[in-house]
Amino acid sequence: MGTDDTTEQEISFTDFIASSIHDMKNSLNIQVSSLEKLALRCEQLGDQPSFEGLGQIIYQANRMNSNLIQLLSLYKLGKSIYPTDIVEHALIDVIDEALQRYQSVLDFKGITISVDCDPSCYWYFDRDLVIGVLINALNNAYRYTSDKIHIAAKIEAGFLELRVEDNGAGYPESMLQNDCMEAHKGINFSNGSTGLGFYFSNRVVKMHKNSSREGSLIIENGGLYGGGCFVMKLP
Repeated sequence: MGTDDTTEQEISFTDFIASSIHDMKNSLNIQVSSLEKLALRCEQLGDQPSFEGLGQIIYQANRMNSNLIQLLSLYKLGKSIYPTDIVEHALIDVIDEALQRYQSVLDFKGITISVDCDPSCYWYFDRDLVIGVLINALNNAYRYTSDKIHIAAKIEAGFLELRVEDNGAGYPESMLQNDCMEAHKGINFSNGSTGLGFYFSNRVVKMHKNSSREGSLIIENGGLYGGGCFVMKLP
């Protein structure tokens, strides 16, 4: 009897946390919108220091919003209530949508984006989840790039390969020597990283399966600019 009561309380508490996260996400969206208007006003007035300072705040707020969305998605996936919808999509449209959601953040840092994707490139996947992985990859690239990010998509050996590359210093050797998920299971108190983005992205790619094959997530250095490369492969 006591065990059943405890289980019911835990489930109710989990639902309560998910509801609270949803409210925080909505509130954060309103704040980001207000900050973007304020930053635009600073730019129009020629107040570059304030404009750049607000850009960093808006980046952090967008990153936090992305984390909240990832938490909600993981909650729904864990309870098997996420409406998974794996259908055929044009990759260029998905990339464009992710960039539109992230464009204001990129503009603050003056980052140049290049895209290499054939308009005829189509593949089967859950659109919202893959956009979430793309935005997570852009968050990482934004943090480490000098001023350029490259997004490339192609179909090779029966897999869709989607890459987000930057011209920063690249991933540290300690991460490259280990599986990227193993390297991010813990919490890094020096930079506040919890590994949530990698965990979410890895969960998304592995839920995309075709017969005995499943998706994979790879980090490496190199690519077009010789910096960090975030690589997602879907069967």
